[in-house]
Amino acid sequence: MASAFGRVIVYGGKGALGTACVSKFKSENWWVGCIDMKPNEQADVNVIVKPENNWQEQAVDILQEITNILNGDKVDGVICVAGGWAGGNAANKDFIKNSELMWKQSVWSSTIAGSIAAHHLKEGGFLSLTGAKAALEDTPGMIGYGMAKAAVHQLTKSLAAKESGLPKDSLVSAILPITLDTPMNRKWMPKADTSTWTSLEFVADLFWKWSQGQDRPVTGSLVQLITKNNKTELITA
Repeated sequence: MASAFGRVIVYGGKGALGTACVSKFKSENWWVGCIDMKPNEQADVNVIVKPENNWQEQAVDILQEITNILNGDKVDGVICVAGGWAGGNAANKDFIKNSELMWKQSVWSSTIAGSIAAHHLKEGGFLSLTGAKAALEDTPGMIGYGMAKAAVHQLTKSLAAKESGLPKDSLVSAILPITLDTPMNRKWMPKADTSTWTSLEFVADLFWKWSQGQDRPVTGSLVQLITKNNKTELITA
C-alpha cells in the first residue's frame, strides 16, 4: 500500500457527507478507503456494498475485501456516515418497509463499521458513527428513523465500553446532527432556515481534528451538533 500520512475508511463515502470526508482526508494526503453502493473516484480504494445481500452476507463480503486491501496494515480511523431518512407513524402504509430501510441504512452499516474497527483499527484510533439528536427523544412522525438512530446510540456506548473487542485506547463516538446542509435537504426543504443547518465541511473538519488527537470527546460520547446563525456548537448528550 502506498505510503501516506494516515489511513481512514469512510463507510458511506459516496453520500454528501461521506464525499466531504473523503475530500478532507485526501487533501491532507491520507489514504482513504470508501465503502458504499457506488464508488467515490477520489478514494484510493472502493468496496462496493451489494444491497441485495443480507446483513451477514454484507458483513462477510466487506470485511473480506477490507482485509485483502489492508494486507495486515492498520487504519487510524473508521468513519460511518451511511444512513438515510424516511418518515411515517405506525398507521403509515409503509411503516414496516421504512423501518426496515432505516435499520439497513443505519444499523447494518454501523455494526459492520464496528467490526472493521475491531479488526483493523490501530490502538488509539477512532471510530465515529452517526446518530441523530431527534432520536434522544420520541419520534412519532418518523418511528423507523428514530428507532434505528437510537440503536446506533446504544451501539456507540457498547463499543466504547470495556471488553467491546475494540483496540486499546480507541475513541468511539457518535455525531448527532439535527439537519445537515446537503444538496438533497436544500432541494426538499427550499424554504427552511439554513442558518440552523450544519455544514458538511464543519463535520469533515471535526473528524480530521479527532484523527489528529485534537478536541476528542470522552469515548462513548454522543456529540450533538447544534447550529445557530451558521455557527455550530458541540454539546455532549
